[in-house]
Amino acid sequence: MDVVSTRDASHKMPATRAVLKGIAEDGGLFVPEYFPRLDMAKLKELAGGGYVPVAAHILGEFFEIDRQTLEKMAGRAYAGFDSGAVAPLSKFSDSEYVMELTHGPTLAFKDMALQVLPQLMSESLKLHEQKHDILVLTATSGDTGKAAMEGFRDVPRTAILVFYPESGVAAMQKLQMVTQEGGNIGVCAVNGNFDDAQTGVKALFSDAAFAREAAEHGYTLSSANSINIGRLIPQVAYYVYAYVKLLLEGGIREGEQINFCVPTGNFGNILAAYYAARMGLPVGRLICASNQNNVLTEFFRKGRYNARREFYKTMSPSMDILISSNLERLLFELAGRDGGAVKAWMDALSEKGEYTIPEKMAQELEKSFYADCCDETETAETIKDIFTSYGYVMDPHTAVAQCVYEKYVETTGDQSVTVVMSTASPYKFTQDVLRALTGKDVPDAFAAAEELSRLTKLAVPGQISTLKEKPALHNGVVEKGGQIGVVRKFIEGKRN
Repeated sequence: MDVVSTRDASHKMPATRAVLKGIAEDGGLFVPEYFPRLDMAKLKELAGGGYVPVAAHILGEFFEIDRQTLEKMAGRAYAGFDSGAVAPLSKFSDSEYVMELTHGPTLAFKDMALQVLPQLMSESLKLHEQKHDILVLTATSGDTGKAAMEGFRDVPRTAILVFYPESGVAAMQKLQMVTQEGGNIGVCAVNGNFDDAQTGVKALFSDAAFAREAAEHGYTLSSANSINIGRLIPQVAYYVYAYVKLLLEGGIREGEQINFCVPTGNFGNILAAYYAARMGLPVGRLICASNQNNVLTEFFRKGRYNARREFYKTMSPSMDILISSNLERLLFELAGRDGGAVKAWMDALSEKGEYTIPEKMAQELEKSFYADCCDETETAETIKDIFTSYGYVMDPHTAVAQCVYEKYVETTGDQSVTVVMSTASPYKFTQDVLRALTGKDVPDAFAAAEELSRLTKLAVPGQISTLKEKPALHNGVVEKGGQIGVVRKFIEGKRN
């Protein structure tokens, strides 16, 4: 399949080439030229074999790679997950399920795509006979960085450099990143928030002079953030799988619409659900859950995106975002694929920090989306309530989604089957989860993990317990806007 740019639909290329580029030359994001239609009979047949065949099938709808190779790629990607189901469903009631996207090597939903993306890049390099290696530049609000590094670790013909906000990630998230091993890996903190880190990285992608400089060192720039189409498409698979799995297990009838409730920051995860709906998945409402950084809640309610607001550091740091990059892809669809309109909105966001969409578009949003938010007190209360009611331990991001789902039911009375997406292990946020459950403040994250384990009877995952003994390998810090110097030093070191 070809993909087009959100800022110029005439700018198209094969999806596999777009994976290598990451972002379009005009600054836009790549989107599918069209949405293929799902074959439910075929999907039910595939789902009988588990998650891998469904994932391979969805990838094959977008990427011009033979199906046998895709099945091998998906098999390798999910072989290391600690659940044979890959993304198991937990039932709370006849109307609510939780899908756990937390069983990969870094205990976060980012593994669902970032175990696939490096393989997509490797196949695309071969397919297009590209002579330059890939330099992946990524900004992270917590989980993407570790998942990307784990996925790309020592993958031939790739190098990856990750930037994260110095004081904007949880203790375990930071430890996972700074201890990351691999000969092709670099990590650097940014004095600022996630938006500062992301803005600096996006600036490099639009810097033609720097692209030439990287090419002189033998690299083509790409991204592992969800702005990369190769990161977004693998996420479509788990929404499709959730529906088909419920269908096969008798939780829903064929054709019955279900809702998905998604904790949302950069908008990639919930956008994948929207793409699944555009492919024909019977979806009722997409419930967009935000924490105190509720810029998306205002957008969905008023049609106004205003990033000029107070920024909060919360216990759900992967959602501490004011500029949700993937929203551009949704705007492109709502605007009838008018790239000029999208560019005008993105220019306004860059120059003024805000934009407003036409009222008719805002009304269209309400047909598919519901948005709400919750504060820190509500998040903590939800963690405790769910554990008390179900014996289930939620991380703060999943608790935000649960809290907003409960508000949705109370507001709308909708009792449709809803799947709440669980996006991280509670052990990545041990101090906050323990405080929510017991009221205790435990300064040491590892001591908190042990106490949380005793309380919940859940073993501390090896990915967390072994961090204590690992040395910090990446201690660099840069001022916001200074990423280019770090990248220069990184690529020069790789070629010396």
